[in-house]
Amino acid sequence: MAKKKKKEVVFLVCEETGDHNYTLRRKTGGEKLKLSKYCPRLRKHTTHLEKKK
Repeated sequence: MAKKKKKEVVFLVCEETGDHNYTLRRKTGGEKLKLSKYCPRLRKHTTHLEKKK
């Protein structure tokens, strides 16, 4: 049987509004994500940071 890899649920939080706009499942460890994603409240692309549950 194959071993299952651990995954964790993380949220992408808008830097400007603090809203949790996106949810991801990713492997544990590694660097925190910092992506430019769309914020519906501001209606523009902003920087989103990874935050754990």
